[in-house]
Amino acid sequence: MFILRCHLNVILAGMLAVPVSGFSAAILPEASPDLSEPVLPAHICAKLAPRQDYSAGDDSQRLQSAINHCPRGEALQLLAGHFSSGPLTMKSGVTLWISHGAILAANTDPRVYDKNGRCGTLDDKGNGCRPFIVFKNTEGGGIVGEGTIDGQGGERMQGENESWWQLARRAQREGAAQNVPRLIEIDDGSNMTFHGITLRNSPGFHVTLKNVRNATFWGVRIDTPANARNTDGIDPVSSQNILIAHSFIRTGDDNVAIKAGAAGPTRHVLLVDNHFYWGHGMSIGSETVGGVSDIRVRDLTLDGTTSGLRIKSDLSRGGIVSDIRYENVCMRGNRRPLDFDTRYDAHAIGNNIPVYRDISLTHISGETGQLVLRGYDAAHSLHFALNGVHFSHAARWLIEAAQIRIGPDGVSPVPAGEASLQPAVVPVDCATHWIPFPVTDAPSVK
Repeated sequence: MFILRCHLNVILAGMLAVPVSGFSAAILPEASPDLSEPVLPAHICAKLAPRQDYSAGDDSQRLQSAINHCPRGEALQLLAGHFSSGPLTMKSGVTLWISHGAILAANTDPRVYDKNGRCGTLDDKGNGCRPFIVFKNTEGGGIVGEGTIDGQGGERMQGENESWWQLARRAQREGAAQNVPRLIEIDDGSNMTFHGITLRNSPGFHVTLKNVRNATFWGVRIDTPANARNTDGIDPVSSQNILIAHSFIRTGDDNVAIKAGAAGPTRHVLLVDNHFYWGHGMSIGSETVGGVSDIRVRDLTLDGTTSGLRIKSDLSRGGIVSDIRYENVCMRGNRRPLDFDTRYDAHAIGNNIPVYRDISLTHISGETGQLVLRGYDAAHSLHFALNGVHFSHAARWLIEAAQIRIGPDGVSPVPAGEASLQPAVVPVDCATHWIPFPVTDAPSVK
């Protein structure tokens, strides 16, 4: 098991035990330096070299066989070169180690992912494909290494005249749902580690966690074009004790989206020192019916995301979102740097009114754009604390049904109707925070 887990458990235990005021002031700053980077597995069950003739067949059978025969607590290592595979099922306690220079490419044939005859087509459900890599009811293990997993979402599907991403755009035009595979799906897992890996070009979401306990993403790179529809980066759903640290994400939808469906709440999520580029931002929602709480986002850059810090839900999927802390965030090039909206779908029907409360923004800096704080109504208003929040004078507030408390470090521009006795707000010094996306030197799949 990786070294990081013991440190993370201590921190998350503190998140459970310490009141909000004590946590945000004392626990997080003191605990964050104690986070230790995961180490590579000490035991390797097998090392696989790529086939000499990459164009002949794929590696599905030998990869799955090697995973199945790998003992718990050990790793299967892929050496530098090209591997191609259809769907893979991970074994409990087994780590997939993709070495520097190794590329694991997803098969582009919809038939190998098919669940019900619908993969690679449009319908009204969009759940007709198996994921490329699935962890189901697993404990331990994960994916590590400096190599790349390529979903080939922009490549033409085998036997078809369009790519996975083109299928998704056609679904948007026709008001349908696309049946495409996700890159990695974790269902009912625990104690998972993803370290150093590059994920790119997923046909759908890159990583989805459902009912997961204790998962770490450290130094992960997600790299997919901005116009690749519905390609979320990392989505914890009805999960607990999740750490995302020192990672770089640019994609065609939410960079991170924390959700909670009918399966239960999502809570105790910590994001530290991450960098987001194009994408839809640091999101909570839109599914919040199960409740989202105890979320900490610290030392984040949002460089060109459409939305910046975002909570989105509506009547069809709303729930309580509470105890959310954003601290030391730098933003630029965002249309909606702050986007907290309870009417994500204005036409939604239902009785699940979204409620956002006990949310604080401390030392947040951005440029221009719309700053949205929109509660549902007076009986379900937003509750926000703003302290040291600075945007340019060209930024404009859109505030409805919101209760705002301004801290001693002030807010600029001051929301209409809110008094501020503070002098000009001192913005966060973001100059040294901007980092170019660290493009991998791995060759193309082609």
